[in-house]
Amino acid sequence: MKTPTLIENHNISQSWIEVLKRYGDISGKELSPLVLTITDFEEDISLRELLDNHLSIHQKQSIQTVSETIFPLSLSRLFKNNRHELYEEYKSNFKRIKKLDLNGRNPRNRRGTYFQRLIDFPGTNGGINQLENIIESIQDNKNNRRSRYQASTFDPNSDKLDGPYLGFPCLQHITFYVTEENGLVLNSFYAVQHLYEKAYGNWLGLVNLGKFVAEELGISFERFNCFISIEKLDSLSKTEAKKLYNQAIKITKP
Repeated sequence: MKTPTLIENHNISQSWIEVLKRYGDISGKELSPLVLTITDFEEDISLRELLDNHLSIHQKQSIQTVSETIFPLSLSRLFKNNRHELYEEYKSNFKRIKKLDLNGRNPRNRRGTYFQRLIDFPGTNGGINQLENIIESIQDNKNNRRSRYQASTFDPNSDKLDGPYLGFPCLQHITFYVTEENGLVLNSFYAVQHLYEKAYGNWLGLVNLGKFVAEELGISFERFNCFISIEKLDSLSKTEAKKLYNQAIKITKP
């Protein structure tokens, strides 16, 4: 039986490097389970650039591209004071993106993005804006039932497909929690996560989502937790992982 891996840090970049380091302690390419908790949400730009350059060389998606499937930070800046306009603009844009994907130009977003599932989850009477329901529920002081502060990104009607790797959705579920000190905590749950290609972008996107919800509520975002059943090294070999880790250590040494 594998020993659980716990990472606690204030820095997203350092957290990613610490997880990468843990693969040197095991014989295989899977950590199970991995529990990550981050506060302050700092980044080391030199480490992020190192990973981004490595991903680019291997023709993988950038950290920002992955993160914006969870929260579209660049688009949100255009609708700073109106989240409802952000929702509508994103849904409108997604329809155009999906049409291009169905024509075979880019199949990555054919079945959805995480943010799209959060604000337009398939329902019998139209899309359900789970994110808005959470924000309104927290704002409603008369209803303190915390079980309402959750959203699913897995749709059993469309996601239970045969195949060894679908790519979406790996993120299954998120929950929010308001602490006694009136700070916001975001919890996320992954059945499987791919460390090299997706993890950094996933964590950054979830942190940006947490910041957005906290800002809409007028409170501080205190902590991000991520529970991963299986953290896979995916397309990176153990040798390549060690080399990348050593490069990162050289950058961070004073």
